[in-house]
Amino acid sequence: MGEPSQKLEPPRLEVRKVGKRFPGVRALHEVDFDLREGEVLALIGENGAGKSTLMKILAGVQPPDHGEVLVDGIPIVNYSVPEAMGRGISLIHQELNLADNLDVGANVFLGREPLRNGFIDKTRIREESRKFLQAVGLDLDPDTLVRNLTIGRQQMVEIAKALSVDSRILIMDEPTSSLSQAETENLFKVIKDLRSKGVSIIYISHRLGEVKELADRVTVLRDGENAGHLAREDINHDNMVRLMVGRDISSHFQRKVHAPGEVVLEVCGLRPPANPTHKLDFNVRAGEIVGVAGLVGAGRTEMLETLFGVVPALGGTIRIRGEDVSVSTPRDAIKVGLALAPEDRKSQGLVIDMSVRENLSLAALERDSRVCGFLDFSKELSISEEMVERMRVKTPNDGQIIRYLSGGNQQKVVLGKWLSMKPKLLFLDEPTRGIDIGAKREIYTLMEELAERGVAILFVSSEMEEVLGMADRAIVMHEGRITGELSREELSEEAIMQLATDTVAA
Repeated sequence: MGEPSQKLEPPRLEVRKVGKRFPGVRALHEVDFDLREGEVLALIGENGAGKSTLMKILAGVQPPDHGEVLVDGIPIVNYSVPEAMGRGISLIHQELNLADNLDVGANVFLGREPLRNGFIDKTRIREESRKFLQAVGLDLDPDTLVRNLTIGRQQMVEIAKALSVDSRILIMDEPTSSLSQAETENLFKVIKDLRSKGVSIIYISHRLGEVKELADRVTVLRDGENAGHLAREDINHDNMVRLMVGRDISSHFQRKVHAPGEVVLEVCGLRPPANPTHKLDFNVRAGEIVGVAGLVGAGRTEMLETLFGVVPALGGTIRIRGEDVSVSTPRDAIKVGLALAPEDRKSQGLVIDMSVRENLSLAALERDSRVCGFLDFSKELSISEEMVERMRVKTPNDGQIIRYLSGGNQQKVVLGKWLSMKPKLLFLDEPTRGIDIGAKREIYTLMEELAERGVAILFVSSEMEEVLGMADRAIVMHEGRITGELSREELSEEAIMQLATDTVAA
């Protein structure tokens, strides 16, 4: 008799007909997939497709309404985080869950501290945590405070922590969203090493290039249901997009060429506090979409924050349609027709425990208040109804608490809040970070519509494809200064990278 077939072994993880409902929302319906030993399975889908809900079920945060989850062929009955961890499942959140006031070793063993004579055995913590840190490529003293680590190194500490509880199934939710290129490459090496050691990984990402590089298979969710699966040889950009959005998209970007109007913003000798020795000079015209490119630390966000008055400039002049303006606070910026959609929408762009309606009216509170100082609720309702429809926000109603919307719909609310103010100039800082391909396309369409109406747009993006696809012109920054400008005809990845790394003559 020959050797038994490997196919008879149960998958390490099975999801069978899983469903979940929330009030007014069907999050998951009859979802199926499996994960095998030493495999990287990418889970992709538009925001709102059900990925987050599914991951919370797998991690024991919440139970499914129906269906079952099996580990090594044995169903999980009592859904809880300790039960999931006991089965070898660990979820590494996009927003890291480390105690930054504690050292690395303490974080690795947080809640599971070994004891000696009734006291925490710090020597053992150092010795044991060092082994797990080395397993993820970190040559790091376990006594180092977490707050002193880069985001990329904190990410590796999270993985080391998961390995310390003997995790055999790692769920990574958008792990590269805040990483530099070098940190991303290091993470990929660690993932491939873990796979070779038999660890199974569920990898969630909106960056399809990463999925293509890492995944052995792809499972796609759409509207809470299985939209399809892709074997390794079928993983390519077009196939993934087609399954995610249910239609064939040949291109994300369909820019129309239209002549820019008058100069809306003119910046002369601007000195942001973050880079006080460099003076910035540029302009943006009505109906023009200007991209700001550069590597991490180039000073792009700091420039936008200075222009919007989040931090006052140390010097220089800002002119709006030819008139000098003083912008020392965001209130000053709003009064002269400026708007900023920040990179961190949850902490800076929204009040996540307030409703969609309340968030959409925040920027207009002063404008739309009654004479006696109270909010005009009829105006608030009118703004909300208009912007929910115009921005195509997917929500049960405008009373929904904003934290329960997908990332893409949260971003639409941020933009809707500012568009209700009818700005002359819109600043966008990483406008599509962490949102799915369908929502990205909607944001790009909105940018195009605003430009056609004469709104000037200045946007920062770390995605080269986005700058190349959307910008009429690009400003490139390096270490706090503008190293060059490129017209649409001059835009190329090579040209941008030369300026972003300052490899051409200043």
